[in-house]
Amino acid sequence: MVRRPVAVVTAIVLFVEAVGIVIVNGVLATVAGNQSMSLAGMDPDAMVAGTWLMGGVSGALLVLCGLIPLLAGIRDRAPGRFGRIALIACAVVHGVLGALAVGLIGWPAFAFLMVVLALIVLTLVTFDRRVPEAGKAGAPEAPAPV
Repeated sequence: MVRRPVAVVTAIVLFVEAVGIVIVNGVLATVAGNQSMSLAGMDPDAMVAGTWLMGGVSGALLVLCGLIPLLAGIRDRAPGRFGRIALIACAVVHGVLGALAVGLIGWPAFAFLMVVLALIVLTLVTFDRRVPEAGKAGAPEAPAPV
């Protein structure tokens, strides 16, 4: 089956993306601090602190979203309700960021975000809900042939 490797690759990509987000926000915070940049008169120290905070929170959320497919791949089970909701939210965020990235950053960033989106969706789709097998207790019986 392809579902376990896809889930593990999705987790690895999300972990790498988390590190990248933290690094990019660290660079932005350093530049904002060195240049004493402010936005609409905001304190430059608040800009630096906010950038670091945003990078840390984004990285932590990506790591948490990466743990879901990693555990699904290790256990060979579909993520639970919370896991599926978190992965769907992560996929939606990647789709929106991909749409914004085309105009702001360029096509390579869009392509990367769409690959991550495809991996998340593939992880969600390949793990089907397990239905009880016929003949076991509590399993619904097939209808009689007509």
